[in-house]
Amino acid sequence: MMPWFRRSTHLLVVLGSLSLAAPAAAQDAAAAEELFNRGLADMEAGRFESGCKALAESEQLDPQPGTLFTLAMCESRWGRVATAVTQLGNYLAWVERMTPAQRARQAGRPKVAKQERERLSPRVPRLSLSLPEGAPPGTVVKRDGNTMGPAALGVPLPVDPGEHRVSTQAPGAPLWEQTITIAEGETKTQTLEVKEAAAPDAPATPVPAPASPGPGSQLPAPQTQAAPGEATAPGGRRTAAYVAGGVGVAGLVVGGIMGALVLGKKSVVDEHCGNAIQASNAKACDATGLDAAQSGNTAALVSTIGFGVGLAGLGAAAVLYWTEPKPAGAATGTAPRWIRAGVLQAGPAGAVLGAHGSF
Repeated sequence: MMPWFRRSTHLLVVLGSLSLAAPAAAQDAAAAEELFNRGLADMEAGRFESGCKALAESEQLDPQPGTLFTLAMCESRWGRVATAVTQLGNYLAWVERMTPAQRARQAGRPKVAKQERERLSPRVPRLSLSLPEGAPPGTVVKRDGNTMGPAALGVPLPVDPGEHRVSTQAPGAPLWEQTITIAEGETKTQTLEVKEAAAPDAPATPVPAPASPGPGSQLPAPQTQAAPGEATAPGGRRTAAYVAGGVGVAGLVVGGIMGALVLGKKSVVDEHCGNAIQASNAKACDATGLDAAQSGNTAALVSTIGFGVGLAGLGAAAVLYWTEPKPAGAATGTAPRWIRAGVLQAGPAGAVLGAHGSF
C-alpha cells in the first residue's frame, strides 16, 4: 500500500482543523472514515467498482484532499479515465488554494497527481451528439440518464470509455434509445434519431340519415330543448377552463417545491464556498459547493418556469370561464349576462388587455 493512500486518525484531526472545507459533523466524519477504509481495501484488492463508490461517498460526507486524491487514483485503475482526469484536476486546484504549510503535508501527492493526469489526458475519449436537421423544437436529449442542454449538442465532450445510453424524445412522441460504445482515445460523432409524434386520428365517417319510415312505422320521440334558465352540461370552453386551471395549479406546486430546494442548496453553497472554506476568491467552492451550486441553478430555473406556467394557466382559465356564452334570460325580459375579453387600449408603448360586459 502506497504511503499517500493511508489516512490515519491523527492525519484526519490535523487536516480537519486546517482543511479548506467546512468541518463535518462528528457522525459524518466517523462514517466517512469507515467508508474510506473499506473503499481503499476494495481498491487494493482489485474490486474497483465497489471501492470507488465507497470512496466517493466518503468524499461527499467529509471532503478531504487525501480522500479526493485516492478516489481519483481508484477511478484511474478502474479505467474511467475521463472521471479520473476530472478528479485529479479538482485535487490539484484544491492544493493551489492551500497555505504552504498545508501543501507541505500533502507530501508527494501533487506530483503524482500531475503525472497521472498527463498520462491519462491523451486517453480520454470524446463523444459528440447532435440532432438531425428538422428535429422538432423541445426535443429532449439524454446521455446516461442526464439531460443535455442545447449548448452541449454537437460538441466533442469527454466521456469514460465503454457503453453509453443515449435517448431522444420529441414533444408528444415516443422515446428513442440507443447504446453507443467508445474506446480510449477515440473521438466519435453521432447524429441521433428522433421519432415523430403520432398522427391525429382520422375524422369519423358520417353516418347516413335513416330512410323515411314506411306505413305503420313508429316515429322516434322528438327531442326537446331545455327551457330558458335550465342547467345544461358544460361546453367545450368550460372544459378548457378546467384543464387550464389544473395546469396552473400544478405549475404553482412545482414552482413552490423547486423554490424550497433552491433555499436548501443555498445553505450548502454558503458552507462550502468563499469565506467558509477560507478561499481568497469569494466565488471559489470545493467539490460539494460546486455540486450544490449547479443543482441550485437547475432548481431555480425549474421553479421560475413552474410559477410562470402556473400564473399563465390560472389566467387563461379565468378568461375562458368568464367569456363563456350564457343562455338568454327568461321570457320575463331579463337581459342575458355577457362578457367580452380583448385589447382595451393600444399604443407605441404596448397594449392593455381586459374584459367588459354585463352581469
